[in-house]
Amino acid sequence: MQTHSFPRMFLPRSLIAAAIGSALMLSPLAASAFEGELFSLKNRWEHTVTEMPANERESTFKSLAGEAERLAEQHSDEADVLVWQGIILASYARERGGLGALGIAGDARDALEKAIEIDPQGLNGSAYVTLGALYDRAPGRPLGFGNSDTAERMFQRALEIRPDGIDVNYYYAAFLKEEGNEQAAREHAQRAVNGTARDNRQASDEALRRDAEELLNQL
Repeated sequence: MQTHSFPRMFLPRSLIAAAIGSALMLSPLAASAFEGELFSLKNRWEHTVTEMPANERESTFKSLAGEAERLAEQHSDEADVLVWQGIILASYARERGGLGALGIAGDARDALEKAIEIDPQGLNGSAYVTLGALYDRAPGRPLGFGNSDTAERMFQRALEIRPDGIDVNYYYAAFLKEEGNEQAAREHAQRAVNGTARDNRQASDEALRRDAEELLNQL
């Protein structure tokens, strides 16, 4: 089993609820606010990943992580919120790096695994992609939770859900390259290059397509 040092790691809003009877349900106004806040988080994450200078990303991800945490506390049963909390925390851990990011990475893992308990599809496979990267890049025990076998399972699950995804094929190709399986890495890098960008993740998917092209040239 191969483990990796943490510095190489990673990569992957205040609302109102109205009580109706004994159940807690969102009013149309609260639902609209909830969706708008999550949409804003997604857009700012996308902008940070694809356009922001590297020296500004860590502080921005830290701020986004705080917002995502507050939103997740208010909507702990919403899988989409938890997936995005995990994605943002994983991005923050990547930018911070070193041992100081271990706790952030663990929080990202916990949010994503909770999201999968609620929605086994994990936001169309996005939770599994990010979990795969986390388990791949984190150090192994006793320091961290990194585990290449678990990473492999996460990537395989994501591929079952979205076999032509640019993100899953790129990150799986990078994992396979590190594991020494260059033939399979080449196959998945090519699939990432040929993949279709998601409508709501155009900029970040196109950036990953370029990364996949570079990886393919190295193989």
